[in-house]
Order: sequence, then C-alpha cells, then structure tokens
Amino acid sequence: MDLGKGNRKRIRGLILFAGIVVLVLIKFDLLVSALKLFLQMLSPFITGGAMAFILNLPMRFYEKKLFRKQYADPGKQKKYEKRKRPVCLTLSLLSVILVIAVVTGTVIPQLIATGKVLAQEIPVFWDNLVAASERFFANNAELEKQLQSLEIPAVNWDSMLKTVGGFLKNGMGSLASTTFSVAGSIVSGTVNFFIALIFSLYILSQKEKLGDQAERILRAYTKPKVYHSVRKVAVLLNQNFSNFITGQCLEAVILGTMFVVTMTIFRFPFALMIGVLIAFTALIPIVGAFLGCVIGAFLILVDSPMKAVAFVILFLILQQIEGNLIYPHVVGNSVGLPSIWVLVAVTIGGSLMGIVGMLIFIPLLSTGYALLREDVNRRNHEPPEKAEELTCEKEDRKKDKK
Repeated sequence: MDLGKGNRKRIRGLILFAGIVVLVLIKFDLLVSALKLFLQMLSPFITGGAMAFILNLPMRFYEKKLFRKQYADPGKQKKYEKRKRPVCLTLSLLSVILVIAVVTGTVIPQLIATGKVLAQEIPVFWDNLVAASERFFANNAELEKQLQSLEIPAVNWDSMLKTVGGFLKNGMGSLASTTFSVAGSIVSGTVNFFIALIFSLYILSQKEKLGDQAERILRAYTKPKVYHSVRKVAVLLNQNFSNFITGQCLEAVILGTMFVVTMTIFRFPFALMIGVLIAFTALIPIVGAFLGCVIGAFLILVDSPMKAVAFVILFLILQQIEGNLIYPHVVGNSVGLPSIWVLVAVTIGGSLMGIVGMLIFIPLLSTGYALLREDVNRRNHEPPEKAEELTCEKEDRKKDKK
C-alpha cells in the first residue's frame, strides 16, 4: 500500500513529536533543572533587555521632541542622527537616576529620623508600661494573690543553659555560613547588574541595526505568512508594553497627587513624602500602594496614633477610588484592555509569578485580546455564503489530492 510522499512525511513528523513528548515526560525533572540553569545563565541579558526597553521610552521621547531637526543634506542628517543618540541615551539615564534620587532623598532621611525618635521613645514607653502595671496590680490585690497561688513549674536552669549554649554554638556556624552566602549573592548581583546595564546600553546604541538583523533572520528562515504573523505580534507586544509602562507611571503620579492634596487638606504630617512614596510603590499594579501605606502609617504613628488610624481610613477610601475607577480606565485604555480583564490579568499574573507576573500579564493579555478581537471581527464580517464556499473549496481540494 503506497501511502504517498506527503503522508509518509506527516507520519514521520508525528512519530518524532510523540518521541519528544515521551522523552520530556520521562526526563521532566532533568529538563526543568537544565531550563533553570539556562535561564540563570541568561538572566543578566534578560535583565539588560528589560532595562533597555524601559530606558528606550524616555530616550525615544527626547529623540522625537527635543532633537527633531531635519537637514536637506542626507550626509548632515546622518551625522546629526549619529550625534543625538548618545546625548538622548545620557538624558534617559539621568532621568531615571533623578527619579530614584528624588524618592530616596525624600523618604530615607525621614525614615532615619523616625527610627531615632522611636529609639528615644521606646525606653520611655517601657517605663510607663511597667509603672502602669505596678499601679494596676496595686489596685487589684486579689488578682495578684491569685497569680501567686498558681503552680508554676520550677525552671531547670542547667538544662536551659545547655540548650542556649548549643543553640549559640550551632548558630555561630550557621551565621558564618549565611554571611558568606549573602556576601557572595551581593557580589554576584552587583556583577550581573553591571553586565545587564552594559548590555542594555549596547542594545540602545544600535537598536535599529539589531531590529533589522532580527527581521532578516526571520524572513530568511520562515515562510512569508509566518514572518508577517510574527512581525505583527512583535509590533503589537512592543506597543502594548510601552503603553502599559506609560499608563502605569501616569496612574502612579495621579495617585501620589491625590494623597498629597488630601493629606495637606486634612493636615496630616509628612504629606509630600508619603505621597512620593505611594506614587513610587504604586508602580506595582493595584497592590503596590499598600506598601507605601504601611510605611506612611508607621511614620505618622510616631507623631500621633489617632492620625495614623485616620490615615489608614483615608488610604482605604482613596485606594478604592483608584483601584476601581482610575486604574482600570487609565491602564486599561492605554493598552486597549477592558477594566474587567485588567483585574483578571493582575490576579492571574500575581498568582503565577508574583510582582513580575502582575507587570507582564496585562500587556500580554492585551495582545491576546487584540488578536482575538481582530480575528472575531474578521469572521463575523465575512458573509455566510463566502464562508460556505471556502469550506466547499477546501473539501474539493482534499478530494483531488486523494
């Protein structure tokens, strides 16, 4: 029985695919370990790519808005384009550093000052607590007698000292091991950060050339239909991620401004500092602002416990307004995703990958939503007669091949 060349090729492909699936299932643990090692090796370059993508947003703004001069002579224009790239890249780096410096310069000194105040207040608070306890037991003599009548087991001090000594002996070894491990992690993290930074600068300095090379490779090794589909998805992903980061920054500025204004109106302390802190932490979708709330409540608690409670209530009110009204509309509109799907993306991304998942699932889901919407609209606008004709044509082709 002659199966035909096409059928034989299809059967070989199915056998190869089945063999790969069986091999993956048998050696799944080994495959996961190899994948983790591979990702660990590539982590500086993945981080560098993410840094390049973020730095490209302000750099692109500077290139389009500040340095848009056009020369009639192509040679002069080429030299101008070559000179403006390092200038715009430097301005982009300085912009990011400035934002980080403003946040740390506003928040860190206040946290240090609050820590010093707490260091002074805690001994006074402890003395007051002891004095209040003594007055309480002096006024409640019956309670003190009942406590004294309780049978408290004798403490075996020798056994306790041996246990503490053993713990300290083992703990010192663990402490030394942990110290070396932490030091190694810090050194490794610092090296990886600088590798990622240098890699991102290389990407930004020649992004057009790299993009052209990627397109040429894709066009050379794929069919035209696959090439156009991949290119379309890549352009859509780039647009959605860029719009998401822009929308997230805009939403953070809006939330920070809301806190500064309302806290100033109600005469809360540290209004500017807490507003800046909440705006910075709000870059993490939906839940990030709660980190700023904890630190803000801690700072206000030193000044006035009642104001700290009032601040938490104010935060919950503003967070409800921001989370249910502002965030889904600002970020959802920026990526073309309805509000309900923004919430779904944040929930699923946070469950699977934590903070990183929250940041990447919104633009990913937005891309899938846009592609699905386009395909559904195309199918719905297609006349039923035409769809039936296409189906009949496909069946006729299959019969002819047979």
